[in-house]
Amino acid sequence: MDAETPLWQEFIKAVRKEVVPALGCTEPISLALAAAIARQRLGVRPERIVAAVSPNLMKNGMGVTVPGTGMVGMPIAAAVGALAGDPDAGLEVLKHLQPQDVAEARAMLDAGQVSVGVAPVDNVLYSEARLEADGHWVRVAIADAHTRVVEIEQDGTLLFQLPPSPANTADSSYSLAGASARAVYDFATQAPLDDIRFIAQAGELNTALSDEGLKGEYGLAIGASLQRNIDRGLLADDLLTRVLKRTTAASDARMGGAMAPAMSNSGSGNQGIAASMPVVVVADHLEVDEERRIRALMLANLMAIYIKSYQHKLSALCAVTTAAMGSAAGMAWLLGGDYPAVARAICNMIGDVAGMICDGANNGCAMKVSSSVAAAVKSVLLALDGIRVGGSDGIVSDDVDQTIRNLASLVNQGMVQTDQQILKIMLSKS
Repeated sequence: MDAETPLWQEFIKAVRKEVVPALGCTEPISLALAAAIARQRLGVRPERIVAAVSPNLMKNGMGVTVPGTGMVGMPIAAAVGALAGDPDAGLEVLKHLQPQDVAEARAMLDAGQVSVGVAPVDNVLYSEARLEADGHWVRVAIADAHTRVVEIEQDGTLLFQLPPSPANTADSSYSLAGASARAVYDFATQAPLDDIRFIAQAGELNTALSDEGLKGEYGLAIGASLQRNIDRGLLADDLLTRVLKRTTAASDARMGGAMAPAMSNSGSGNQGIAASMPVVVVADHLEVDEERRIRALMLANLMAIYIKSYQHKLSALCAVTTAAMGSAAGMAWLLGGDYPAVARAICNMIGDVAGMICDGANNGCAMKVSSSVAAAVKSVLLALDGIRVGGSDGIVSDDVDQTIRNLASLVNQGMVQTDQQILKIMLSKS
């Protein structure tokens, strides 16, 4: 590793930590993982499951289809996690799920043996599952990251506990202190290829998920609908439409419960899809070589991580918008843009889609994915022509890094009440 670039090793750690395969929406999957770990410790089939999650996790889990179940919500996630989850598989905890497991889980729900409530915790991301059987019980709690187990308790005895830490702290396994958009750009475009080759899997996994979504059997089937409208002659089969179609199809499949993993980014499959798929489509369009594809994917995914690092893990902001800022960077570079063009594209994105709300994970997320990546393509094309939202406009500053921090300030301080109101509205419908 180049001694003159001490951040590069941290960048690699960050991408390896934040860009991982995930089967299904990561919020209900986090609860499924807690239940699977509890079942492993309990050792027998649970007679009752009592779970609780943070308000933000409830918001992101109550409306999404759990893979392999055809059912929506947190209770089914807890049940299948407890009955058939792989406790060692992380965000792919449900990869071995079978139809008979789903049938057993449905029976538990029908019998009133599963309950999921809102936990009175400060952590934005928190889930716990308590499994009971034969007079014994095990409780497992996960906090601050989707797979970070913080407590294991059995029959009143605390078996494992991580030291307390402030809620919503950044991942301590890497540090982005001193990072900048320019540093991200330089790393992605100059690092030894063998050091970053692993990011190619992000394109491969999300492309396979997109292929599945184009079958039209998942979610709102937006990607498949776009293809039908191309076939009808109502849409052109141009670069923008292909970006929309391929990216949205992957989100359709993910939100619709496909048994195929997404390559996630910053704890979200949709963020990984929005960061990677537009880059894949543009790379295919340009017929670039392997190295250029890999560098663009690294630029997109790492830029998304860098932008997201200033924000809370879960918030009222649709984080797909920040992920699409990453793909804007990757697309701008693929299309011949230099660093100033990349910076212009990010500022254009923040000047356009900042403030799109997150109203929980659901099939409609694919709509937000399509809006975000469409804005990314538009922002890139304007940036390549030298057009940029000015530093005197709204929350955009002359400096791209300050603009990114301004967005985080809006999210972390300004949208807290918005988040509470969204959850209140959602819970009033249940």
